Amino acid sequence: MEKISRTKIIDLLATETFGAKVNVKGWVRTRRGSKQVNFIALNDGSTINNIQIVVDLANFDEEMLKQITTGACLSVNGTLTESVGSGQKAEVQALEIEVLGTCDNTYPLQKKGHSMEFLREIAHLRPRTNTFGAVFRIRHHMAMAIHRFFHERGFFYFHTPIITGSDCEGAGQMFQVTTMNLYDLKHDETGAIDYSNDFFGKQTSLTVSGQLEGELAAMAMGAIYTFGPTFRAENSNTPRHLAEFWMIEPEVAFNEIEENMQLAEDFIKYCLQWALDNCLDDIQFLCNMFDKELVDRLRFVLNNEFVRLTYTEGIKVLEEAVANGHKFEFPIFWGADLASEHERYLVEVHFKAPVILTDYPKEIKSFYMKQNEDGKTVRAMDVLFPKIGEIIGGSQREENYEKLARRAKEMGVPEKDIWWYMDTRRFGTAPHAGFGLGFERLLLFVTGMSNIRDVIPFPRTPNNAEF
Repeated sequence: MEKISRTKIIDLLATETFGAKVNVKGWVRTRRGSKQVNFIALNDGSTINNIQIVVDLANFDEEMLKQITTGACLSVNGTLTESVGSGQKAEVQALEIEVLGTCDNTYPLQKKGHSMEFLREIAHLRPRTNTFGAVFRIRHHMAMAIHRFFHERGFFYFHTPIITGSDCEGAGQMFQVTTMNLYDLKHDETGAIDYSNDFFGKQTSLTVSGQLEGELAAMAMGAIYTFGPTFRAENSNTPRHLAEFWMIEPEVAFNEIEENMQLAEDFIKYCLQWALDNCLDDIQFLCNMFDKELVDRLRFVLNNEFVRLTYTEGIKVLEEAVANGHKFEFPIFWGADLASEHERYLVEVHFKAPVILTDYPKEIKSFYMKQNEDGKTVRAMDVLFPKIGEIIGGSQREENYEKLARRAKEMGVPEKDIWWYMDTRRFGTAPHAGFGLGFERLLLFVTGMSNIRDVIPFPRTPNNAEF
């Protein structure tokens, strides 16, 4: 086979150098045709779109042609020609074909519909489907958008530890990390497990958040963000929970709650605009396949100013809705932790715009949030979106040493676990604020997928750690 440099399909479909000899490699999506000519839809993952390979059967070996089945991998030399069919302007008239990898008839991705549940069982193959090719290309682009957004604004990408010695944030059950023999655990005189011979000499776990360490960096570098894996060991088998997921957590010295809200709004709009500018083919495919309102919902967020109101004002709106006959599954009262149905009512029904809710009761928020003068609320902020509810959670942090120490004690956070965090309030403290965005939550919104397990390549959930 003549050696010609490979061209990606995304580039072939964008070019008009008709008559040129090209090489394209990829996997067979479909093969159809007559006794004289076949049409092969080839895809190499660079785009949702296939390129059509036109094969004059008289010019090729019959035994080789038998190997060209759905899923087989081909290298094709041919002439780029203008397509006579509708939908694409370019196709390749095959001159030479090499079968790089055959695919036997047990290949599970034949040309028919497959359920999301079935595709999760074959997660090693599902990136080859149109749906997951689209989702994972969008995932890449969203990661690029996040790094670009922060880099352009002078933030520094800061790596916080994955293994941690304490659950300072109280954000959920943790996965323990140990090198000890679990069949022969040593105990001290009180009956507690003795960790002195463990790798770190103490009990350690996988992190639930990089926020606290991120704050330390912000108090030295001004503006930082983390973007890394996060782990929660809750036994939640819902479409919105993963045991392993990715978090983006900016922290900014000298920002207060108002600047924090503006940063969150600017950030999320930048990401959505990037998606529409760079992933429209993939988004349009997912829109047609799964969620007809997807593009409209993305534009809805981009075209609306985010409404900002306090938790107390939000509760009044929801109580009025109940008084006027609206039924919620969960009760609504001041002090309640809002459910997704409450958040979506505010966004979709009442304001018809994204909402940033602030000043939550201190009892339902973390110890590190800055306390308001009223003694009842803290400077928390949640960004609420259509269909999804909360997509970002954050706050201005408590910079006063005495107030933070008192609140930590009230909430049962041992000072011995956070002495290093408290030190920043003793050594040149300053107002600062930040927030967390679950990467997969963002991807659910951008892709329109209904289950969070379908926006991460290999989901980790209760009783599932395959692949």
